[in-house]
Amino acid sequence: MIVRLKTNAAAVVALLGTLQTSIACAAEHEVSILDYKYSPAVVEIRAGDTVIWVNHEKRTSHSVLFEASGEESERFFPGEKWSRTFPQAGRFEYRCGPHPEMKGAVVVGE
Repeated sequence: MIVRLKTNAAAVVALLGTLQTSIACAAEHEVSILDYKYSPAVVEIRAGDTVIWVNHEKRTSHSVLFEASGEESERFFPGEKWSRTFPQAGRFEYRCGPHPEMKGAVVVGE
C-alpha cells in the first residue's frame, strides 16, 4: 500500500509540474485597432495564449466578431479593450461587427 501511494504521489507531482509549465508559458498578444484596421491583421499564437484587442481610434467603437461560431465581443470604445483566450489550435477568422470591411485572423499553433 505504501509503494502505491508513493507512485500516485509521484504521478500527481509530475502532472502538477506539467500544468504549471503550461500555465507559465501562456502569453498575451495585442492587436491594435486604428484607422479602421486590425494590426497585425493576422496574429500567430500558441494554444492557451490570450489576444487583447485595444481600440486606439479617436471616436469610433468596434467589436470582434467570429462569424464561424457567432461569438461577438461587446462594442468597445476608444481606450477600451477586449480579450479572448484560445485553448485549441486552429485558424479563427474575425471581423468588426459594425465595420465588416475590417478583417483579421488568429492562428493558434499546437
